[in-house]
Amino acid sequence: MTAPQARKPEPAAGSSAAQDFFIPDLCRVRAVFMLLITSELLVLLMSVVQARSGWIDWNYFGLLSLFVQWTVLTSTALICLLRQRLARLSTAMATAAVAAIVLADVLTFSLFADSVLYPEPGISGWQGIIKKLLMALLITLMVLRYFYLQHQWQQQQEAEMQARLTALQARIHPHFLFNSMNTIASLIASNPEQAEEAVLDLSELFRASLRTEQRLISLAEELTLCRRYLAIEGLRLGDRLKVNWQIDADVSQQAIPPLTLQPLVENAIYHGIQPRPEGGTVDIEAVRNGNSVYLMVRNPKPADGAAGHDGNRMALDNIQSRLQALFGDRAVLKHSHQQTIYTVTVRLPWQRAGAASNAGQP
Repeated sequence: MTAPQARKPEPAAGSSAAQDFFIPDLCRVRAVFMLLITSELLVLLMSVVQARSGWIDWNYFGLLSLFVQWTVLTSTALICLLRQRLARLSTAMATAAVAAIVLADVLTFSLFADSVLYPEPGISGWQGIIKKLLMALLITLMVLRYFYLQHQWQQQQEAEMQARLTALQARIHPHFLFNSMNTIASLIASNPEQAEEAVLDLSELFRASLRTEQRLISLAEELTLCRRYLAIEGLRLGDRLKVNWQIDADVSQQAIPPLTLQPLVENAIYHGIQPRPEGGTVDIEAVRNGNSVYLMVRNPKPADGAAGHDGNRMALDNIQSRLQALFGDRAVLKHSHQQTIYTVTVRLPWQRAGAASNAGQP
């Protein structure tokens, strides 16, 4: 078993180095718990092999379990405290440093244990210590190799997800482009100030559709985008379009992928308002319930047989794919029909945009 040899690029800062470090954060309770469970399973296996009669040597299991737990806990604590410094080293140097920490820890506890159990260990005692050191070295290198491969796999998944999100977001092209341009053209002569405002709103919408470097923005930003879109459609539809907003104040900083709510509002107008001579009302609601935030867009259900297009299904699939990539199963998108009302609901895990990294969390 050899240590990984690949060298990392030099990090710009300590915090970013720690994020790119292949060894996970061992200060977390979950990481320590998994290490303890794994080490106990290894002790159990060795106790079964060691047993001369019966299935397991319980005396051997108790002593070895105590020794392994202490060495695992102390080694983990030392690596946790030194993680920032270890992250600045190359992969090979960090591997050697961690192995040295573990071996020093095992040697210390071995000498202490032998001094208590065997005051005069002799040659056989030193042979036992050397065996413990060799076993600790092999196990440490195997664990570090697993951490390294896991880190490489996560980086590959991250790159693939970024490319997928960029491709999905680049496919967003609002259907109202030509109608908006015709509306703006008709306003230039009669109301140039209103036409100029509409052009600014339209430019903001397309700037958002081309902004692929941001994975998550605040719900407040997305709602501002929706209002710009509705302002443009209001010029075209006039009194036929009515909007009812129900937005909780404490959800404004909810993290949301760009252009998640706006396409739903766009579909509501295209399918629910535009085909109706009398128009209708679009309800936009955002509420928080515990650790989840619910976004709902309601519009009148199109009449049976009304002309439609595949853009509605494509928009929903696009949004669902992005939510799945960023939040996993914690985010849900569903649509339903209730009598004359069509509703699209998005459930997001509560997460502040300021605290959410643009790298995203499942």
